[in-house]
Amino acid sequence: MERKDSMDLQGAAGMVAFAVALAFNQVVIKLTNGGFGPVFGAGLRSALALCVLGLWLLVMRRTLGPLRMSLKSGLLMGTLFGVEFIFLFKALDLTSVSRASIVFYSMPVWLALLAHFTLPGERLSARRALGLALAMAGVGWALANPDSRAGGNLTGDFMALLACWCWAGIALTVRLGRVSRMPAEGQLFWQLSVSSVILLGAAPLMGPLLRAPDAISWAAMGYGVLVASLGFLFWLRLMAIYPASDIASFSFLSPVLAVVFGWLVFGEPVGAQFVLALGLVAVGIVLINKRKRAGKLPPSTEGQGA
Repeated sequence: MERKDSMDLQGAAGMVAFAVALAFNQVVIKLTNGGFGPVFGAGLRSALALCVLGLWLLVMRRTLGPLRMSLKSGLLMGTLFGVEFIFLFKALDLTSVSRASIVFYSMPVWLALLAHFTLPGERLSARRALGLALAMAGVGWALANPDSRAGGNLTGDFMALLACWCWAGIALTVRLGRVSRMPAEGQLFWQLSVSSVILLGAAPLMGPLLRAPDAISWAAMGYGVLVASLGFLFWLRLMAIYPASDIASFSFLSPVLAVVFGWLVFGEPVGAQFVLALGLVAVGIVLINKRKRAGKLPPSTEGQGA
């Protein structure tokens, strides 16, 4: 696999396609919740995605890598992944796609803040600090928007924030733990296997497993399974080819597109103030991720939260 020093047209097209798939996944989760209990739906998605991963390994003759070596960090990453999706699925059951997405996809902001204190060489420069301030101001402005508050729920918004923090924790785990030495399939195995056990085990304690499953909710489940399996493997393949900083620069697309999809599918209110706030978040994320060519980003600034 040829490593490239900069993003080309093919890579940019792949990242835009992935950002679209990731953003639409927020709509898909809300549709899935119409037929399944949120936690059970998340667990079923992880279990089915694990089956898809197994088929991928057989067909492509790939391996998971040394699982024993990465046991501690793998279990931690999988646990964070499971808890993340408890919060995210519950959040999208309560609040709008627009509000949940703008909070959830603020992850690079929190990761930059955590990395400043925990990762060598990741201290905030003046430019990145400005980006962090703009993005956080944009999130606050969007949540205060009277139009979006009509379809929102503060409990759901807070759950989206907790999911975002879990996602940032996964990124730090990958950066600091031995799981970083594993191939993409091994990292995905830890996330899906551990999360499926946690989610399916917790589901009976969190309400009915089934609501009113229909063709739409089953189709949404199928889409989510593909994003959680093949979509993530595709993103990690791009990470292996292109610089991490170039990949991360596309992360601003996901919250923008998720808000558009929420408006298109559910008719969620998106006024001028919300759009301006979203613009602040996007600019902030770009500034946070923009580095000198010699700089490096954590390998999981985007994608694993999906």
